[in-house]
Amino acid sequence: QVQLVESGGGLVQPGGSLRLSCVASGIIFKINAMGWFRQAPGKERELVARISSDGSTNYADSQKGRFTISRDNAKNTVYLQMNSLKPEDTAVYSCNAQISSSWFRSDDYWGQGTQVTVSS
Repeated sequence: QVQLVESGGGLVQPGGSLRLSCVASGIIFKINAMGWFRQAPGKERELVARISSDGSTNYADSQKGRFTISRDNAKNTVYLQMNSLKPEDTAVYSCNAQISSSWFRSDDYWGQGTQVTVSS
């Protein structure tokens, strides 16, 4: 069993910054891609950023230049540094990871989500 636990969400003023963290724990052979998604009220969940096991990254266009995804493989942790936050960034942010429990099995896991609210 694998768990993903996010932290770092909260209320921030426009133009402010937040850093989200997501720690994976449990039976982990290898963590492949990790990423952050978000879902605003009344909208579909969307990709924010993704980082592969070799460190290559991709971002949604609306986050390029403002958000930075990184990972610490030794700590089974992925981070999302969010700068220049805008009210439209308000959403529940969820961590996703593709985790192999053995050579033969890989599954997709989700965290419970953390609320980010950007408001003055």
